[in-house]
Amino acid sequence: MAPPAIVFTDWDGTVTLQDSNDYLTDNLGMGYPKRKILNDDILDGKINFRDAFKDMLDSVPNSFPECVEILLKNIKLDPGFKKFYQYCKSKDIPIIVVSSGMKPIIYTLLESLVGSESLPDIEIMSNDVRIDGDNWEIFFKDPDSPFGHDKAKSIKEYLKAHGYDDNDDSENNTPKLFYCGDGVSDLSAAKETNLLFAKHGKDLIKYCIRENIPYTEFNDFEDILNKMTAIIDGSSTIEKFTENPTFEATTK
Repeated sequence: MAPPAIVFTDWDGTVTLQDSNDYLTDNLGMGYPKRKILNDDILDGKINFRDAFKDMLDSVPNSFPECVEILLKNIKLDPGFKKFYQYCKSKDIPIIVVSSGMKPIIYTLLESLVGSESLPDIEIMSNDVRIDGDNWEIFFKDPDSPFGHDKAKSIKEYLKAHGYDDNDDSENNTPKLFYCGDGVSDLSAAKETNLLFAKHGKDLIKYCIRENIPYTEFNDFEDILNKMTAIIDGSSTIEKFTENPTFEATTK
């Protein structure tokens, strides 16, 4: 029996209130004005995400352990995520973090912000880090992809590894697929699930509007939980939540 849903989610700025990579870049590296220019260039197609993201992180002079300690003191959890996590656990709904961040940082923040008990329950698919003494650099999961981490590819890999066949339309093999994100790193995953939750006021919504990608807005994970439970219990539908009038529901 398949779970009623599978949740794929970005980490930085989605599960957390602040983006840890942006925090490092803005406060220790090149600073916000230069990062904003790079972000705009990504959205306009002038530079790919992978190269711009590496430039941002390469501007941070601190050692990796120093960066982790600074993030532990400054990064906060979305106020609704713990309740969301407990609901998913009670319903055997997998949560898979699909992140352009670095695995050691995500694991450390997950343990600190949610608790060590969450580590076995939440799978992390992300980039990693290569450390050489005081020097470090991001190690991309998909170095040949312009995203560095091709989140669409990771979603497909997860579904295939867990036996969810797109050609099987039986009830037991069709969990609803959700993706939660906020920024430019989520562009490759935006079309891969039944419903995309895009964070209010962030770059992902700009992209969705421009590319006519269906989505629904959220402010925090309590919003996501309310909409997701309504879809799962049948009191509402994906179509009713979409903010794109041309939306056509997909079946997985």
